[in-house]
Amino acid sequence: MRRSLAPDVSAREVWAWAMYDFANSGYTTVVITAVFNAYFVSVVAQNKGWATFAWTVSLAVSYTLIMLTAPIVGAYADAYGAKKRLLLASTVGCVGFTAALALAGPGQVWLAATLVVLSNFFYGSGENLIAAFLPELAKGRAMGKVSGWGWSLGYLGGLVSLGACLAYVSRAQARGDTAADFVPVTMLITAALFALASLPTFACLKERALPQARLQGAGMAGEAFARLLETLHQAHRYRDLRRFLVCTVFYQAGIQAVITLAAIYAQQVMHFTTQDTLMLIFAVNITAAIGAFAFGHIQDRIGHIATIALTLVGWMAMVGLAWAARGPGLFWVAANLAGICMGSSQSAGRALVGLLSPPARRAEFFGLWGLAVKLSSILGPVTYGAVSWVSRGDHRQAMLITGSYFLAGLLILLGVDVRRGRRAALRRTPARG
Repeated sequence: MRRSLAPDVSAREVWAWAMYDFANSGYTTVVITAVFNAYFVSVVAQNKGWATFAWTVSLAVSYTLIMLTAPIVGAYADAYGAKKRLLLASTVGCVGFTAALALAGPGQVWLAATLVVLSNFFYGSGENLIAAFLPELAKGRAMGKVSGWGWSLGYLGGLVSLGACLAYVSRAQARGDTAADFVPVTMLITAALFALASLPTFACLKERALPQARLQGAGMAGEAFARLLETLHQAHRYRDLRRFLVCTVFYQAGIQAVITLAAIYAQQVMHFTTQDTLMLIFAVNITAAIGAFAFGHIQDRIGHIATIALTLVGWMAMVGLAWAARGPGLFWVAANLAGICMGSSQSAGRALVGLLSPPARRAEFFGLWGLAVKLSSILGPVTYGAVSWVSRGDHRQAMLITGSYFLAGLLILLGVDVRRGRRAALRRTPARG
């Protein structure tokens, strides 16, 4: 491990950084992937024809807010050395609104949608900020490995939250409780575990970035916006990073559709119960942790592009298997293949952005990466939701269309030159006038 880290970084600090992945994964696993999404469709929206579409639109609104703010937040964090302070604010927001989801009951669509928008907005903002610490912690050639450690620990965190919720749901169902009784409690469990597990991050992770030169006469928001405009103006200098961000929009659209609609697909198409779905997602988190850890090492050997390309082929195979599945056996195979591809593609993508980003603008470029991911988080799920609505609930057709995003991402990826992109990132950024 020591050879993989920057000279002034300890293994303890990397563990503290990775613990944030452990902490926030409970939110995506329980709220977005396994429990609240299916609860929203079946209980809150009472299985109306527009229920799945309403869920995807709620997420789209939150991702739009993140897209509008992420680059500015990143620019501000770089200019003022404020990544850690902003991370704390985003964590408090996500934990608070996740707990408030316990208030959403049958028929309270507007309340549930508003709380999903707010909790997911703070989650996504924190996700960008924690990622921006990666290039400060790992050496360039080991960035994939260290990123993989974080992602794999993150999936274990998802397992802990999901396991705690599964234990409670099993007891609740045994005594005859309905989803309207036990799902709100799982929101409180998820929020509490997020808050508790993030404590090591704020205790041990260092803010190394120093405040940079500030523009004369510009306020904080104005300065952050000016830095963003400068980055966009100089985008031609980072053409490989720019191309990879476009690639990210497409392949992440497919991934986000799978993440946000997995439980809905399992219940609506495969007729899984809540307990069946929790068991499935529990197993998928294990394979995702294995994929993130294993491919984190593999990508530093075979290269980032080859690794991501391999996972995109795996994603297309997964879509075919899920579409063809008529029973739980083949669907379980597809779900676990998705887990392996999810862990590896997410880890490899984050590492590649770190490799192609200029050192003085890491938070800013991770903000642009976050913008690309959030755009994909609108594109993929809303496409799926719209297809299922127009086709009167044909989730198989919606799943099949999702596969086209992975193919488009693969074709765009083949034009990215990592060596050229890394040289561009390391060139001195021209001084501001």
